[in-house]
Amino acid sequence: MVRQSEPIPTTPTCSPSPRAVALAGLAALAIAMGIGRFAFTPILPMMQQDAGLSVADGGWLASANYFGYLLGALSAMVIRARPAIAIRTALVVIGIVTLGMGLERRFAAWVVLRVLAGVGSAWVLVFASAWCLARLAPVQRPSLNGAVFAGVGTGIAIAGGVCRGLMQANASSAHAWGGLGVIALAGTAAIWHVFGAEDVPGSDEGQSSTARGRFWDADSLRLVLCYGAFGFGYIIPGTFLPVMARQAVHNPSVFGWSWPLFGAAAATSPLIAAAWARRIGNRRLWILGHLVMAFGVALPVLWPAIGGIMIAALLVGGTFMVITLAGMQEARAVAGPRATRLMAGMTAAFGTGQIAGPMLVSSTVGADANLSHPLLIACLILVASACALYRRRGPNDIVRGGRERISTTE
Repeated sequence: MVRQSEPIPTTPTCSPSPRAVALAGLAALAIAMGIGRFAFTPILPMMQQDAGLSVADGGWLASANYFGYLLGALSAMVIRARPAIAIRTALVVIGIVTLGMGLERRFAAWVVLRVLAGVGSAWVLVFASAWCLARLAPVQRPSLNGAVFAGVGTGIAIAGGVCRGLMQANASSAHAWGGLGVIALAGTAAIWHVFGAEDVPGSDEGQSSTARGRFWDADSLRLVLCYGAFGFGYIIPGTFLPVMARQAVHNPSVFGWSWPLFGAAAATSPLIAAAWARRIGNRRLWILGHLVMAFGVALPVLWPAIGGIMIAALLVGGTFMVITLAGMQEARAVAGPRATRLMAGMTAAFGTGQIAGPMLVSSTVGADANLSHPLLIACLILVASACALYRRRGPNDIVRGGRERISTTE
């Protein structure tokens, strides 16, 4: 008699520890943003030298990446993909297209590759942020949230350091793209198993019951628009900071520090700001970030020497991820179970602002590559959006323990 085979027992996937979640989120954002999004910034001076790329051409390539970022954010709002699959797929795409930038020499191919890198970067930011924040919410450790968002600055610092070393060695931009592509794929392999864990049921579980049930209400739209203003405000120094530094000092051992400095500030500031957000509230931290960034954006106009540009790198880099951390956490407070959609909407607005910034540069910059007018416009938009974020508290708004609880009846 043939016995019916018994099902083989399976061991459920072990949930990663909070520390592993934070480190995986840090690495994912480092790859997605530090390489997929911002590697172009320190490589641009190298491409100007060995590929004859102009500032205007650089603006169009940057806009292509930001257009892809916008497409990725919009698709993240409507596609019902499992976060783990979305994150893994996007990380692999980023590694492959980064390698491709070093293998291709045609401008049209570069445009396509930068679009694909932007799509992947947006997917990782949206899905990894939601995945990590949902898993870290029960442990109530702000430092772990800060560690996740420190990944962006870590990736920027790594990419900037690699490019600075290659510039000093007189290596080509193709070597830089190839090296960063290998780093991206190796990092993806290292964290692959963490994102293989089962998703948290309801990616935004653990959210406070005071979060609002309506989605596109007035305050959600305010967050989206102000996050878009943030995208426009930071992107001009975020794209052309090494170019401005190179205009001030031609020695790569000096101007090459501008982007690693930006990344180091972006890596350390979320760790400090995570405690501030708990104390003063996400929205106040967001407003403060806009005001400090506005000053940093205007500083190269007021002080165009290398010292002013380096301080601008600290101020803009130091507030870039603070605003991202505060904005994503505010999205969870406002949207509750729909936080992933609101995060995607904010990221789409951010991407729209990023497209407009380099296009403004490409259409207004002269033969002298003077960025003063675009920088001043960005400064004014940041200040205006900080004012828009500030609102008078109504009688139903409650502040307890420094954390803002927003009424359902605004």
